[in-house]
Amino acid sequence: MGSLFRSEPMCLAQLFLQSGTAYECLSALGEKGLVQFRDLNQNVSSFQRKFVGEVKRCEELERILVYLVQEITRANIPLPEGEVSPPAPPPKQVLEMQEQLQKLEVELREVTKNKEKLRKNLLELIEYTHMLRVTKTFVKRNVEFEPTYEEFPSLENDSLLDYSSMQRLGAKLGFVSGLIHQGKVDAFEKMLWRVCKGYTIVTYAELDESLEDPETGEVIKWYVFLISFWGEQIGHKVKKICDCYHCHIYPYPNTVEERKEIQEGLNTRIQDLYTVLHKTEDYLRQVLCKAAESVYSRVIQVKKMKAIYHMLNMCSFDVTNKCLIAEVWCPEADLRDLRRALEEGSRESGATILSFMNTIPTKETPPTLIRTNRFTEGFQNIVDAYGVGSYREVNPALFTIITFPFLFAVMFGDLGHGFVMFLFALLLVINENRPGLNQSQEILRMFFNGRYILLLMGLFSVYTGLIYNDCFSKSLNIFGSRWNVSAMYSSSHTQQEHEKLVLWNDSVVRHSRVLQLDPAIPGVFRGPYPFGIDPIWNLATNRLTFLNSFKMKMSVILGIIHMTFGVTLGIFNHLHFRKKFNIFLVSIPELLFMLCIFGYLIFMIVYKWLVFSAENSREAPSILIEFINMFIFPASGTSGLYPGQEHVQKVLLVVTALSVPVLFLGKPLFLLWLHNGRSCFGVSRSGYTLVRKDSEEEVSLLGNQDIEEGNNQMEDGCREMMCEEVIFSFAIDKLR
Repeated sequence: MGSLFRSEPMCLAQLFLQSGTAYECLSALGEKGLVQFRDLNQNVSSFQRKFVGEVKRCEELERILVYLVQEITRANIPLPEGEVSPPAPPPKQVLEMQEQLQKLEVELREVTKNKEKLRKNLLELIEYTHMLRVTKTFVKRNVEFEPTYEEFPSLENDSLLDYSSMQRLGAKLGFVSGLIHQGKVDAFEKMLWRVCKGYTIVTYAELDESLEDPETGEVIKWYVFLISFWGEQIGHKVKKICDCYHCHIYPYPNTVEERKEIQEGLNTRIQDLYTVLHKTEDYLRQVLCKAAESVYSRVIQVKKMKAIYHMLNMCSFDVTNKCLIAEVWCPEADLRDLRRALEEGSRESGATILSFMNTIPTKETPPTLIRTNRFTEGFQNIVDAYGVGSYREVNPALFTIITFPFLFAVMFGDLGHGFVMFLFALLLVINENRPGLNQSQEILRMFFNGRYILLLMGLFSVYTGLIYNDCFSKSLNIFGSRWNVSAMYSSSHTQQEHEKLVLWNDSVVRHSRVLQLDPAIPGVFRGPYPFGIDPIWNLATNRLTFLNSFKMKMSVILGIIHMTFGVTLGIFNHLHFRKKFNIFLVSIPELLFMLCIFGYLIFMIVYKWLVFSAENSREAPSILIEFINMFIFPASGTSGLYPGQEHVQKVLLVVTALSVPVLFLGKPLFLLWLHNGRSCFGVSRSGYTLVRKDSEEEVSLLGNQDIEEGNNQMEDGCREMMCEEVIFSFAIDKLR
């Protein structure tokens, strides 16, 4: 519990690494995750550091590996993910790995390029085949017939044509055939009519099946068209319009024999392309399968190698440039493992001189390190999302393990839904060793990382669902209701009770829209329900009023307890950092202010629950009215909850009023008093101790004072008080 209650005690260490062993030593440190490096080259640009060339090499390897992973994923080849993380490769193997990956990339790009080219040719031939099949029914021509455009209407009166009618009669009939996208047919036809002035004949038909576009790879619907035109100028215009609409143009055969010859050639070429394409795909899959066997481990190795060189760029060289000096933050408990890792790295590199480390004193605030495991990691992430605590402060994640799921369950109190959530989280916990869950989609990975949070939230929701007696929004009658409806009938009571009590009879039951149970009648209310809310409330018309009142009061109680507990944890921080004046000037006034107002409210809620029962509930005063009267001091006296309530409330208000100026002015005035050189509880001020420099007040104070080490522990505590939050005292000086 010690390491989870507070962060690990840290120390600053200085590493002396030989130039030839620095890579291996940092690799050993990285595998154990022992240290956090400090950047000793902050004034040096990233492009001017020693190992920037190695970092660029790692980025080039990452680019190649990303390309390989994309091609492997596109080929639907599973990536074998190893459970054990491989170490960073030795520097001697890096050049060999780079050469292998570059050769593999060049080969894959070439094979992929050839495959795409073959696939595009195949799709074009298939389109050509469909075009020939459809256009065969468009025009039936005789072999001996020499095409002229004599069927066209007379155009002699058209002054817009550039050539005479005699030239038109001698011109040959031309054809343009191809395929066009389904959505462009109407616009294409209108454009032909406007540009060619109606002297073209367009025939088109829709293909029965969708074809893949050779350019984009999208499967779409196509239309086959055949354009008959007359003259070369018209033909040039038609071809330009086809290019504008991205039509796929294919040559149109002039004779039947030519059509058959082209069809036979197309069938032969298509079969050959299918054979070559299948062999190319098989070869490409073999190369990708071989690359997939090691791509996962190489990705991890390159990432580790890049991280090592980034850390080496944070190190500084000594005067001789033969030794690297690094400064790291390390937990005090891991210093022995740190020395052992340096020795292992030196032995792996075969160096004769071992790398070593020394701890150095520092006044800087160390980073916060809190060790977590599978169970506590999710809760620690929730706390860190709001801000990482300062060094050696109380870690609230320890208490969040219970408070977060429980407060969720207070809002999500349902037995059925909570049990479903619990089963889902339990399934994730049982299968947590499967690597596929952690590498799945983002939403499922988020659920997997918070599996223990969901487990406790579901478990607590089951508990609060039993308290609310709510299962899929329905009540459960487990122990039987403690309200007896039959006792309300007049037949079960004596004549004297008929005169005093309002009872039911057959006429009342038939003609009343709402029936009210009176707990004052004997036998109607037989005591509280054993566990949770009585199921009869699910039938009551005032169900929401009762449940909302109950849940609101319970929320107030839980909220005040939660806030009070948080202030109490602050007292442990003040004791640990030896700032006892914060306890008297901050924590205790906060507790008095909170407890005298909201704590008293909780007292009234609990007191009313204990004193007033269902029989005398009509006589119970309203807590809201009593709480308001506490502040406005009504002229007319009220009955109150208990005798002497007015005097108790006045005392509480006086304590509350006195705590407010202490909260606002107590600590600033005390720090001002210390800053002006007064004594601290009888201890004379002879100097300042080493303080944490993360506080702005302390830094401002240290700017004008010398730092001296105290000999007495009590003096150290007092001097640390002197150094804190002097900014507030400066503000008071300005106000004066």
